[in-house]
Amino acid sequence: MSSEPVATDEVVVADDANGRPLQHDSRRPPRWFARGLVMAAVAVFVAAFAWHAFFQLKGLIVNVLIAFFISLALEPIVLWLVRHGWKRGLAAGAALVGTILFALVIVALFGNLFVQQLLALFRNVPAMYTDLQDWLSRTFDVTIPDSSELIKDAMGRWGDDVASGVLLVGTTVVSALFAITTILLVVYYLSAAGPRFRAAVCARLTPNRQTEVLMLWETAQRKASDFITSRVVLAALSSAFSFVFLTILRTPYALPLALFTGIVSQFVPTIGTYIGGALPVIVALTSQGIPQALAVLAFIIAYQQIENYIFSPKVSAKALEMNPAVAFLVVLAFGAVFGAIGAFLALPVAATVQAVMDTYWKRHELVESEMLRDPERAAPKDRWQRVRRRADDASAEGDRGTADDGEQPPADDGTDER
Repeated sequence: MSSEPVATDEVVVADDANGRPLQHDSRRPPRWFARGLVMAAVAVFVAAFAWHAFFQLKGLIVNVLIAFFISLALEPIVLWLVRHGWKRGLAAGAALVGTILFALVIVALFGNLFVQQLLALFRNVPAMYTDLQDWLSRTFDVTIPDSSELIKDAMGRWGDDVASGVLLVGTTVVSALFAITTILLVVYYLSAAGPRFRAAVCARLTPNRQTEVLMLWETAQRKASDFITSRVVLAALSSAFSFVFLTILRTPYALPLALFTGIVSQFVPTIGTYIGGALPVIVALTSQGIPQALAVLAFIIAYQQIENYIFSPKVSAKALEMNPAVAFLVVLAFGAVFGAIGAFLALPVAATVQAVMDTYWKRHELVESEMLRDPERAAPKDRWQRVRRRADDASAEGDRGTADDGEQPPADDGTDER
C-alpha cells in the first residue's frame, strides 16, 4: 500500500503504511515548545542570578581565598605542633596567634620608620616630579606637563570619586575590620578542622574516589604551601638586602622602597623585577643624582642574578614553577576581576590549579617530530672545518684563475720543427 498525502480540513499530513502521521500540524507549535521555553527562561534567570550573586559575594570570595592560602601556609607549623603532642585546635590557635604576634613585632620595630618615610615620600613627590621635569628638559630636551596641570586634570576626572571616597572612609575602616575578622576566623576553622573537613567531604564518595581526592588534596596543599613559603622568603631576602644597600647609599625612604621592591619582584611575574626596581632608581635619580641611580640599578641587576642562581634554587627547590607567560596572564586576569588583592592571590591560585592538573592529567611520550624541538646546532669544530674548507676551495679556485690568466702562447724563435 503506497503512502500518499491525504487531504484533511485542517492540514495536509503524510501517512505511512500503518496510517501513523509523519508530520505535526504546522499551524500548532510542537509539544515540547512550551516546556523548552520554560526551561530556557529558568536557565536565563538562574544565570543572571548567579552572575549578580557572584559580584555581590566577590568580597567574601576574596576573603575566603585569602584565609584558605594562609591556612595552607600555616599547615606545616600546625602539623609540627600536633606531632609534638598538641591538640589540633590548640595547635591551630597557637600557630595563628604566633604569626600575628610576629607580624606585630615587625610592625613595632619598623612600623614607625616605615610610616615616617612613607609620609615624607608622599610629601616630596611634587618636588621630585619637578626635579625629574628639569632633568628631562636639560638632558633630553623633553617637556612634560607641570604637576599643577596634572592635579587639575585628575580632579576634573576623578574629583567626585575622591569626594565620595573621603565620605566613605569610616565605612571602609569598618569593612576592613570586618574582613580581617572574617579571614582570621576562617583561617582558624580551616586549620583546626582540617582532617574532619576532609572526612566530611570523603564520606560522600566511593573508596576509589576518596583515594583520588585525598591524593589531589595533599598534592595541592603541599605545592601551594611550598609556593607561598618560597615567595615570602624570597621577598623578605630581597627587601632586607635592598634596605641595607639603600641605607649604605643614603638613599631617602629606604625602608618603603625596599619593601616595595621585595614584594613586587616576587608576586608580580615576568615584569615584577623591573617594576620593583624602577621606583628606587627614580627616587635615587631625583633626590641624589645620576651616579647613585646607576649604583642602585647595578645593585638590582646584580642581586637579581644572585637570587636566580643561588637563593631561588635552594628556597624554591620544592615549589611549583609556572610558565612566565601563563603566570603574567593569570595576574592580569585576577587583577581585572578582583582588583589588587586578586592580583596578589593570582599566583597561589594558579599554583594550586596547576598542581591538581599535573597530578590528575597523565603525561604521554612525545612523538618524533621536527615541530617539537629547535634545529640542532652544528658543533663548533665542524663549523670551523667547513669554513676552512670553503676558504681553501676559494683560494684554490683563485690560484687556478690566476694561472690561467698568466699563461702566454709560446714565442716564435724562427726555428721550424723538423
